[in-house]
Amino acid sequence: MALPNLNHAGELPVGVHQATISEVIAQFGSGTLRREFVTARLRQIYQLAKDTGYLQQLIIFGSYITAKPEPNDVDVVIIFGDDFDLTVCSEDVKRLLNHQKAENEFGASIFWIRPSLLLLETLDEFVESWQVKRDGTRRGIIEVGK
Repeated sequence: MALPNLNHAGELPVGVHQATISEVIAQFGSGTLRREFVTARLRQIYQLAKDTGYLQQLIIFGSYITAKPEPNDVDVVIIFGDDFDLTVCSEDVKRLLNHQKAENEFGASIFWIRPSLLLLETLDEFVESWQVKRDGTRRGIIEVGK
């Protein structure tokens, strides 16, 4: 399942695009030293989340999945299964899931949730909401399954 081409603005077309982590890295992981550096962080984040055994989806958004040659960081939402328990995770995972520590230590903006925590929307609605940019326009995002 190939990711679509970027549009004239250098972004994915609006929508939630399914991909493997390998497909994401193949399309966005090289070209500049900065991209390679941020990609190494994405690999680490994905592996830590996957190693918990509870990863359901990883949503990637922001400048990393654009044509921008120098993305500042990687922006992700990690969706864990409802039986995920942060209190029994490794210290690395605990730091990863602390938004401020993740910014400082992993160079990433990380949000996480378990589906049972959603009160006013479905999981699909929650995922789709990450398409909305700060200016109110919509962008394409990527959903990586476990």
